[in-house]
Amino acid sequence: MENDNPLSQPDLPVSERRHWLAFIVVAGLVLFGAMFLADEFSRSRTLAALGEDAATDGALKVALLNAAFERPRALPLVLSGDSDLRKALESRNEADVSRLNHRLESLIEGTQASVIYVIGPDGVAIAASNFRAPDSFVGSSYVFRDYFRYALERGAAEQYALGTVSRRPGLYISRRVEDESGKALGVVVAKVEFNRLESDWRIGARPVYVTDRRGIVLMTSIADWRFRSVAPISDAQRATIAESLEFGGAPLDPLPVTRLQHLESGGEMVRVNQGDPQKGLFIRLGLPVPGTDWTLAFLLPVEEALAAARWQGRVAVFAAFLPAFGIAAFVLRRRQRVRADMARERQAREELERRVEARTSDLTAARDRLQHEIEEHEQTAKRLQGVQQDLVQANRLAIVGQVAAGVAHEINQPVATIRAFADNGRTFLERGRLAEAGENLAQIAALTERIGTITADLKMLARKGRAGVGPIGLRDVIEGAVLLLRSRFSGHMDALHLNLPEPSLQVVGSRVRLEQILINLLQNALEATADQAGARISVHTRLEGEDGVVLCVTDNGPGIAPDILEALFTPFNTSKENGLGLGLVISREIAADYGGRIEVESDTSGTTFSVYLRRAA
Repeated sequence: MENDNPLSQPDLPVSERRHWLAFIVVAGLVLFGAMFLADEFSRSRTLAALGEDAATDGALKVALLNAAFERPRALPLVLSGDSDLRKALESRNEADVSRLNHRLESLIEGTQASVIYVIGPDGVAIAASNFRAPDSFVGSSYVFRDYFRYALERGAAEQYALGTVSRRPGLYISRRVEDESGKALGVVVAKVEFNRLESDWRIGARPVYVTDRRGIVLMTSIADWRFRSVAPISDAQRATIAESLEFGGAPLDPLPVTRLQHLESGGEMVRVNQGDPQKGLFIRLGLPVPGTDWTLAFLLPVEEALAAARWQGRVAVFAAFLPAFGIAAFVLRRRQRVRADMARERQAREELERRVEARTSDLTAARDRLQHEIEEHEQTAKRLQGVQQDLVQANRLAIVGQVAAGVAHEINQPVATIRAFADNGRTFLERGRLAEAGENLAQIAALTERIGTITADLKMLARKGRAGVGPIGLRDVIEGAVLLLRSRFSGHMDALHLNLPEPSLQVVGSRVRLEQILINLLQNALEATADQAGARISVHTRLEGEDGVVLCVTDNGPGIAPDILEALFTPFNTSKENGLGLGLVISREIAADYGGRIEVESDTSGTTFSVYLRRAA
């Protein structure tokens, strides 16, 4: 058999051997250099893509973390104005404290708070939602806690710490409780624990942790990292932290994370020196948590992605250079066989060309398959990014719609009515008409109590349940709603025509929330017909089947525009210049809570809203 290795053939001239050696050396250097450049390019492109993925995932985790403590933040604010809580702090009566204990216990269910408790001005807890538990907070002193001291000084405070009784970490949200003169009576505290959020972080197998302004880890997906520090803590800081029992006896050792380099695409390359979590090489991205002085750090493993990119780059280089090397080898081989028989030379050349062509075709097909796979991965990444952005937007809309706008929108009418009664009462007093002034003051007191009820009912506007449901007189609901609107639309109330039902007609629901529905519908009708001559708004009821009642509000206004009507019950959809677009959304959800619904019919001759309710047995 003929030896095809040109360097091993004894009859090869010395000059030809040198040519072959030079070719092999040059080819090796070129291939090595090309692969080095391909490795660097693949590494840079992969890190940039991973940096974008880390930014997207980190932003989503920040949004979910923010959502986890935004709702509990409202609890201390609402409770600080509760009359029963103030009474218990002032009297310290056993019956008042017991009533407060049971109320705090009932508020825990369905909220994200793990415990709610009330502390007196001396720092000792007088009531708590866990008053029945063996490790109840009642009787414990919290005078050394920053969230107690700062709440008394500044009115509100937040502190993440390890519980001295429960031994579980959490965020303590506190609010000062004051009497009518502004004197501090105590502090109400809601504790939020993040166990479920940390469990969700562990599912992704990507380290996540949150640090405070001092660089101490508060929450983490790796239990061993809790209460460690990003940088060494000074002895003075350690002494202060130990005195406050903020983190128990935690040693506050530094995290086993070594910073390697800063990345142009954002973040930094780090190595985790603990165990072997995906070989320990990560991209670390730090994101601020809005509303706090915290930072969320998100670690994305990179070694597997870098290895895959390096392999793809080398295959591409090999596929690109192999045909060139084959052609160069063919030329040198041809020169070697110049002295051989022309027939053998031609036959050998044709065979070599066929093999090179077949090999080139195979490598080209392999390259095309790799390119197709890369494009599919990029499309998948883009779709994932779109889904994540939609989740962030949906979470933001839920927070705004459920927590912030409801109270501001619904409390407006009672406040306007109180102002009108106050002005009338002053006029009556100046004229010596004490009886009429007393009636106005009684109405103001009733409306103030209604505002308190609406404020205490804040959580019912954000989710289902929690409101007392019973038989409610529909006539009382209509009269109450009209009363609340009378001050604001005093010049247009003559357009209102009421066909009141019998006092015995009752429906299932809560009077305050049913009034909210009717107030929204009447207010919209009055505004729609405000500038119209011959305006008419009618309110009437009819029975529907055996156990149904329909409350109808009809106006002869210009009707609702088709584009608004199509998305009428969508949050923030409104045709009013200063409208929030939340009234009808809230009204529909209230009706649904009581097993009813709202339907609307509108054209150029007017609009009719029909509220379907269940008749009380």
